[in-house]
Amino acid sequence: MHHILKHIIILIILTAGCALSGNAQAISKLKREKPDMEQIKRETMDHTSPYYYPRLMKEFERNDTAMKIDKYRRLYLGYVFQEDYDPYRSSERSLNYAATLAKAKKLTRQECDSVIVYAEAALADNPFNLGEMVMLINALRGKGKTNLANIWQYKLNYLLMAIVSTGTGEDEENAWYVIEPQHEYVLLNMMNLSVADHVFYDPAFEYITVKDSGGNDAGGYYFNIGPLLEQYYLKHPDEL
Repeated sequence: MHHILKHIIILIILTAGCALSGNAQAISKLKREKPDMEQIKRETMDHTSPYYYPRLMKEFERNDTAMKIDKYRRLYLGYVFQEDYDPYRSSERSLNYAATLAKAKKLTRQECDSVIVYAEAALADNPFNLGEMVMLINALRGKGKTNLANIWQYKLNYLLMAIVSTGTGEDEENAWYVIEPQHEYVLLNMMNLSVADHVFYDPAFEYITVKDSGGNDAGGYYFNIGPLLEQYYLKHPDEL
């Protein structure tokens, strides 16, 4: 578990800058706990709850930095119970996030403008398109819009923390929960790991083997996509 924390703490320090360095301390104290999805459903649907979903989304959209991991867990995981949730919504482009990050410093200002326009539109359609969030942050930094980039970085950090808080990823019992398949790749890429292979195990687990930055085998991580599949098939029973 400690090597996982080390990967993510280094990521935050390198990408977030001084304004968000406090997130590294939050990561080091992050509690790992398998989510009770039924409880999250009750909390996010109860209009008297501090975790009532419309209220959480408003806080998220107004860039409220008072939101911490308890709210981000409900915001992220509770999205599966929202009417517009669709984990397999189509995207007009397929992104290699590792390659994008490597190229980010070479983007021209005009390219940054194009990335910002597209990413903002994609995030308006899907607020948890983490790949586009990565693109947006790097393009904003390329344009010198540091404060706005830091706000989005704060959001990305806490969404990744919400995933990591669901387990260790080391086995099925402690698998990380994700609400979209692409989030598996974004998380691993942001840990400076590249995907080597991807295997599905019944009833709802995915195991991804990875390589480190030197191209060496670096084991693998388990992801739980049970809530994702359950909600998807409720909306698309013909695909069962």
